[in-house]
Amino acid sequence: MPDSVRITRALLSVSDKTGLLDLARALHGLGVELLSTGGSSAMLRDAGLPVRDVSDVTGFPEMMDGRVKTLHPRIHGGLLALRDKADHVAAMEEHDIGPIDLLVVNLYPFEETRAKTDDYETLIENIDIGGPAMIRAAAKNHGFVAVVTDPADYAGLLDQLGSTGTTSLAFRQRLAQAAYARTAAYDTAVSTWLAQAIGEPAPRHRSFAGKLAQTLRYGENPHQQAAFYRDGSDRPGVATAKQWQGKELSYNNINDTDAAFELVAEFAGAGPACAIIKHANPCGVGRGATLTEAYQRAYTCDTTSAFGGIVALNQPLDGATAEEIVKIFTEVVIAPGASDEAKAIFAAKKNLRLLTTEALPDPRKGVLSFRQVAGGFLVQDSDVDTITQADLKVVTKRAPSPQELEDLVFAWKVAKHVKSNAIVYVKDGATVGIGAGQMSRVDSTMIGARKAAEIATALGLAESPAIGSVAASDAFFPFADGIEVLAANGVKAVIQPGGSLKDAEVIAAADRLGLAMVLTGQRHFRH
Repeated sequence: MPDSVRITRALLSVSDKTGLLDLARALHGLGVELLSTGGSSAMLRDAGLPVRDVSDVTGFPEMMDGRVKTLHPRIHGGLLALRDKADHVAAMEEHDIGPIDLLVVNLYPFEETRAKTDDYETLIENIDIGGPAMIRAAAKNHGFVAVVTDPADYAGLLDQLGSTGTTSLAFRQRLAQAAYARTAAYDTAVSTWLAQAIGEPAPRHRSFAGKLAQTLRYGENPHQQAAFYRDGSDRPGVATAKQWQGKELSYNNINDTDAAFELVAEFAGAGPACAIIKHANPCGVGRGATLTEAYQRAYTCDTTSAFGGIVALNQPLDGATAEEIVKIFTEVVIAPGASDEAKAIFAAKKNLRLLTTEALPDPRKGVLSFRQVAGGFLVQDSDVDTITQADLKVVTKRAPSPQELEDLVFAWKVAKHVKSNAIVYVKDGATVGIGAGQMSRVDSTMIGARKAAEIATALGLAESPAIGSVAASDAFFPFADGIEVLAANGVKAVIQPGGSLKDAEVIAAADRLGLAMVLTGQRHFRH
């Protein structure tokens, strides 16, 4: 492959016409012949640039509503021909095929259309055929052809061409890699949509794609390289949020911020709520009459762990809440909006990142979740199951009181976002103790109780806030010992899935200890 290739003929055919005229003018100034199609050709011609329609090159008009225009040997031959191979050169001469040294193509906006509509026919018509075919052909022949698929690369192309009008092999290789990644991502978007449209839960081949949002300083640890990619979906969250201040988010910041915002979204429309996350687990969740009160109640649950945590709010951040948050070091705050007063208060804290979104994510709207394992990856729907008080089955002699029922549903929503084994203590609309990620459910139960006791010590309370609380368990109790620990620490009502072989024993223990118990029939493992 030659290192230096002069660009003499370029084909420009783009859906996104950002920067097209400036690029075309620069190419014309370098003596490059311009070929184009449809709207791109008209735009260049209207600007006074000499441009030749692809239909003039092929001898065939665009047809079938534009479905067929570049699928022709005079186009693909010009892209694929090896200029240093005699029989390829002879074939070009015999069939009047001119070389194409530069291809500039971006694709029909399938991903953008998918974000706006579910209409099957509309989406079918936004699947590009000729564009990916040309891109793949040019990328394969990168020894002689430069291929650009993103307007963001126009400036780099013009810098490369400089005054000589040539490209280097290394540059063309980088463009080819980006081109194949683009067509792969495009095909991923189409295949994923079609699988969903036809109700195929486990297609034979599954692929994932994303567009680079930022190269991260490191991953979970400083010796790990990492990057952040957006998948193109419109789900409100850390990937679509606007960052107002603070240094770049780290790998762990992004992971924890996502966990926090998804949790607090469980309380959309339920009044002010706040979740504080540390290492992907909630250390406090609270509701209140105001956003400030919700934050204070979440913070009180674990004032030690909240230091350096991630704060998520379910309502726009106001000045009073901002004043409370800046009293301790906080890594990230994310909310569906923020007042000018709140932004001004945060401005004095240069290391605090403020992110805002246009809305909360819908916890009932499923997305695909995937995780790598050695030699493959696991794929599942996200956990979107929700329950209301009407869904609960009372299985003990004593039924929960109205306040207990409200707290039980609150605790259940939080437990969904706590690493298994999860036990969540709640009292009056706020967590008062959380036991997370233990191998033994009894250990999680005891950790949650200890956290509640720490609150009492810190606030100088006469008794642990676990006294009179309710508790949620993300999965069933395999034995009665967990119930006994909860009762010993003052819990009065329990919510759990049920389904253990020892359910009768567990329920009998609850009755013996005077607890109310409700079953959900669903579990919330989070590994």
